Amino acid sequence: MTDDDRELARQACAGDRVAFQQLLERHYDTAYRYAFHFTLNAEDAEDIAQDVCLGLAQKLRSFRGKSRFTTWLYSVVINACRDHLRKQKSSLKLQANFAVFREQDAADQRHDVERLDWLNEAVASLEPKLRETAILVLGEDLSHSEAAGALGCAESTVSWRMHEVRKKLKTMVETIDD
Repeated sequence: MTDDDRELARQACAGDRVAFQQLLERHYDTAYRYAFHFTLNAEDAEDIAQDVCLGLAQKLRSFRGKSRFTTWLYSVVINACRDHLRKQKSSLKLQANFAVFREQDAADQRHDVERLDWLNEAVASLEPKLRETAILVLGEDLSHSEAAGALGCAESTVSWRMHEVRKKLKTMVETIDD
């Protein structure tokens, strides 16, 4: 075995697992330190150093030995830090967009609840025969024929009552908008 990083890198590229292991052991702390200086966050630095080590076998092929191994490793770590920060920004943007979606969804749900409350109050304010018909047709989703059978009246009566319900609800909505 040799102390020369260039030779260890060359051997590791040739498939020498022991040489690769020595490079990792020798330079893991350096990769972590570089990442920490760049991110100023211990967890992020640990993640980046581990990612660099996992990808080092592939990246070693680009090491030409023209500079010191640590200089080359620094550029690998810097690129990994940049990628990490890009992913973080993308993740933060996604989280922000999701937060907006959640807020909108919550607002929509509040609005739906408010609309449903208003509709329930409006239907409750109708005269009894219109209210009963509206509850069966709108609330229980019965057909006009089914509602007529439940109410003991003609289907045309249910249709007329629903027409009256719609007119009254429309008038109530217009009153709110004014």
